[in-house]
Amino acid sequence: RLLPVLLPLLPLLLPPGPALGQGLGQTRFVCTSVPLDGDVCAASALGTGSAEELKGTVLQLRETVLQQKETIMNQKETIRELTAKLGRCESQSVLEMPGEGKGRKGFAKNTMGDLSRPPAAETLSQLGQTLQSLKTRLENLEQFSRMNSSSQTNNLKDILQNKIDDLEKQVLSRVNSLEEGKLSPRNESEERGKIESTLTSLHQRISDLEKGQKDNRPPDRFQLTFPLRTNYMYAKVKKSLPEMYAFSICMWIKSNASPGMGTPFSYAVPGQANELVLIEWGNNPMEILINDKVAKLPFVINDGKWHHICVTWTTRDGVWEAYQDGTQTGNGENLAPYHPIKPQGVLVLGQEQDTLGGGFDATQAFLGELAHFNVWDRKLSPGEVYGLATCSSKALAGNVIAWAEANIDIYGGATKWTFEACRQLN
Repeated sequence: RLLPVLLPLLPLLLPPGPALGQGLGQTRFVCTSVPLDGDVCAASALGTGSAEELKGTVLQLRETVLQQKETIMNQKETIRELTAKLGRCESQSVLEMPGEGKGRKGFAKNTMGDLSRPPAAETLSQLGQTLQSLKTRLENLEQFSRMNSSSQTNNLKDILQNKIDDLEKQVLSRVNSLEEGKLSPRNESEERGKIESTLTSLHQRISDLEKGQKDNRPPDRFQLTFPLRTNYMYAKVKKSLPEMYAFSICMWIKSNASPGMGTPFSYAVPGQANELVLIEWGNNPMEILINDKVAKLPFVINDGKWHHICVTWTTRDGVWEAYQDGTQTGNGENLAPYHPIKPQGVLVLGQEQDTLGGGFDATQAFLGELAHFNVWDRKLSPGEVYGLATCSSKALAGNVIAWAEANIDIYGGATKWTFEACRQLN
């Protein structure tokens, strides 16, 4: 529609080149405004036009350009909104799994926040595992109540058993609804929230019952259970780490999460969220990070069985060693050489930190069970590591962090219950 208006203006917009100037002598270009339905050629033949008409044409062009610019900006904003909505839809239907390890290029960016919910099948599997763990704990309570006859304990146990049965019915109903396509994303989210809330309540009540057993067990015979991937379920070690030029970190661990069991522990300090992290993320092998430097660990432990693992390190040449079930399985060097572990940080079990003490991401959360997390400020010998893995009577507790219930606070539904490592070896 602008073509009839722009044609008379082309001589003004395009100054004559050498070809246009040759043989014409003194030339003058005259612009004439032409109506939309007017004849361009006829108007050009007239060769005259008032200054007012020319001014009006210029103003009209300017207004048209501004309107088109505004339209383009509105369209860009619409495109951005649609793109954001599409991204949210995709994130609800597909669990994003990064293709790179956490220590690779792009790792330093903030990836935290509950990015996406696991697919329905994985969620139901996790709920099933949680229910099974609750049943196991109730069986332990039943054995305890046999030895300590208490009608109150038995009544509470029966109530909790009934609640677990109800939850199993809810999960089964949810499976049927998902298979028949009856649940909308909104209803699915609401149902998940109700079940998680009930599970958290059950965990708390069972934990209250288990408190009666604490007086009859040593302070280190307990485990932490993380039954779901969330960005709010974790444990926090009350003490910080001192400045360390060497360390040994050992623990018992159990998980069958796939892909990746998540983050058993992370230690963040001011200015560095990845001062010391153990993580198995996505399809990557388990890795140890020190000041953002990475070493792959040759652990094979994602089988739903209890395993004892240790990692030792010294700042001199960055030498590290990895032990699984008492046997050295790997070693290396040049892992953050001559960088001491910084003090005054926050040590979290079960979550990866992107900010000091927070910034958790559900996709990096630990899914499984963990016990006997101990930290030393020196390298343990192979014999000492073997003694820990075989429950030797001479096994040492960490001189920096010792595994004890009084040293750990739990949040978001993570639970403590009785655990004896030596039983896992039988």
